[in-house]
Amino acid sequence: AACSITALVLGVAHYLITPKEYMATATVQIERKSAAPVLSDQNTWDNYWNIEFYPTQYELLRSRGLAERVVRNLDLTRSRSGERTAAEPAKAPGRPASAADDAAALGAAAQGLLGGLSVDPIRNTSLVRIGYRSKDPAYAARVANAFAEAYIDLGIEDRYTSAGKASSFLSSQIETLKSEIQEKENELQRFSRNSDIVGGVDPASNDVLKRLETLNNDYLGAKRVRIEKEARYHELQIAPKESVADSLSGGVVSELRSNQLKMERDYETKLKTYKPDWPAMVTLKADIEKGQQHLKALIEEMGARARSDAFAEYQTALRQEQTLSGEVDRSKGEAINQSSAAVEYTNLKVEIETRRQMFDELLKKQSETEVSARLQGTRDSNIRIIDSALMPGGPFRPSLRQDVTYGLMLGLLLGVGIAFLIEFLDRTIKSPEEIERRLKLPTLAVVPDISETGRVYGYAAEPAKGARAGKAPAERARADREQIELVPHDRPRSPISEVYRSLRTSLLLSTAEELKVIAVTSATAGEGKTATASNLGVVLAQLGRRVLIVDADLRKPRMHQVFKVSNRSGLVNQLTGVVEPDSVFVETGVPNLWLIPSGPIPPNPSELLSSDRMREWLNAMRARFDYVIVDTPPALAVTDATIVGALSDGVVLTFRAGKVTREDARDCAERLRIAELRILGVVLNRHRSEAARYGRKTRYYESYGGYEKEAQAV
Repeated sequence: AACSITALVLGVAHYLITPKEYMATATVQIERKSAAPVLSDQNTWDNYWNIEFYPTQYELLRSRGLAERVVRNLDLTRSRSGERTAAEPAKAPGRPASAADDAAALGAAAQGLLGGLSVDPIRNTSLVRIGYRSKDPAYAARVANAFAEAYIDLGIEDRYTSAGKASSFLSSQIETLKSEIQEKENELQRFSRNSDIVGGVDPASNDVLKRLETLNNDYLGAKRVRIEKEARYHELQIAPKESVADSLSGGVVSELRSNQLKMERDYETKLKTYKPDWPAMVTLKADIEKGQQHLKALIEEMGARARSDAFAEYQTALRQEQTLSGEVDRSKGEAINQSSAAVEYTNLKVEIETRRQMFDELLKKQSETEVSARLQGTRDSNIRIIDSALMPGGPFRPSLRQDVTYGLMLGLLLGVGIAFLIEFLDRTIKSPEEIERRLKLPTLAVVPDISETGRVYGYAAEPAKGARAGKAPAERARADREQIELVPHDRPRSPISEVYRSLRTSLLLSTAEELKVIAVTSATAGEGKTATASNLGVVLAQLGRRVLIVDADLRKPRMHQVFKVSNRSGLVNQLTGVVEPDSVFVETGVPNLWLIPSGPIPPNPSELLSSDRMREWLNAMRARFDYVIVDTPPALAVTDATIVGALSDGVVLTFRAGKVTREDARDCAERLRIAELRILGVVLNRHRSEAARYGRKTRYYESYGGYEKEAQAV
């Protein structure tokens, strides 16, 4: 409860001291579409079903490059007054800002901007929420909308950059072909004037001309292939490495990126439970970094391989073109030898015609790429804004409900943990099951700590709480508890009296041998051995037997306080022979019960108890009384209990629940076993953990007692 209340107060304090932040959110839709490759017959837009498409888009939204674009668009590197902001690095006085200073300021501002950004995909949709947190609600809405606009601009620019580059390359090739055609036509005109060839020649009747025409067609085809290969090579030079690697790897890069994203999500999920320095988390982090390096290396390798293959194909096409050009030149020589004028004329006409055909084809391709490039001006994109960010009406954090809930949960967990820790560190004996399990001794009785009136039982002469504070507080504290000694005599029908009667029954049935002298001891002081001895004597006397209680605790006697008699003469006087034997017996006021106090404290208690006079006197008490109950000192403190136990028929151990440690209880039992004493069992005093079970027994006993009362009344 204390931990929960403390954590609850800390949660409220956290709410009060935490600065308010506002969250503005813009919603965008990202469709699976991409631009078609240049020099292909595909449509401008096509479905893009690779599984890493959306994770890539989310990372682009979180990238520093996009944040730098937002910084430039909103001019966030400088404040409204034009002064340098905290994100802008300082430069030496008098030195003008360099490009490196501007880049550093831009990067610092972008990193600061990313701290408030959140990208949250909406499950099972193509919608994404772009949120931004700030202490200024208007600024939060402005930045969230700026991120959405910058993301759209980035996609448009990336999509149409390749088309623009290809269009420029085709334009240069068209100009080259146009000059070649013009040159060939001029050459044809000069040749026609010089050779007086007005018309043409029929190549159908000339094999050389046929071969020359075929070679020319092949040469022009090779040249067209070379131009396409060169265009492809230039396209790969400017194309993103990821797309090149995807197309070349046959899905391997996509699969690796999917596995990498899965490991990163797993790491983020486990990070909520484990610390980063946990061995499993360190291993997972190393695997993630290794996977990133491998994926990056694979992309670099695939991109390099694709560019290398494209360059090799371009070189092959170029060599083939050059080879065919040489063949054409040789065929021209042969044709010239046969009919140089006719062949030259025909050759020029064929070259002009083929170049015109290729010129028309390149013009068509150029028109397509120019149309694609012009679409950038229309801002045609697969990304569109669904909901623009509005200025929030209330703070996003702190949340009183969240802080209080988390504080209460953490307090409960901490309190339960501390309770379990205290329970784990508690080395005391608390239950009869633990006695039987650890000491291998039977439990004769379990005496509860709480009376039927709800007050705690106390012992005679036990200091009450508040005794040091004065007489009145001590009397009030003593009045708040009930004395447990002589309860079977004062309140014979109470449940606690029934507990001691069950102890009597357990002792009488514990052995078939004669059981007349019973020693009562404990491991340490304050465990209720005197109360057990006195109450055991009372319940045995209630059977109509003659019972004698002997206070053999010659060091700290208490039995005379229980029965409120004088301790001037007792066992010590009897053993030293200074009084008559019958003069030490004291009537207790309980029928059939007598008491021998300890008498004055001697200087040598152990020697008196181990003397032959003690043995002879105890044998005489066996013949005179039915039962003799001997109260002895704690067994671990002195050897008196062992000496008296050797003269007795059995020893009863008393342990106080929650006070005696397992080690003390075990050492006490072992000491008595080593002395070859017969341990009759254990009485567990001040037991609380079985309150519910004791309450049931109390109800059963009260119900039975109530029936007896009704019977007596009738």
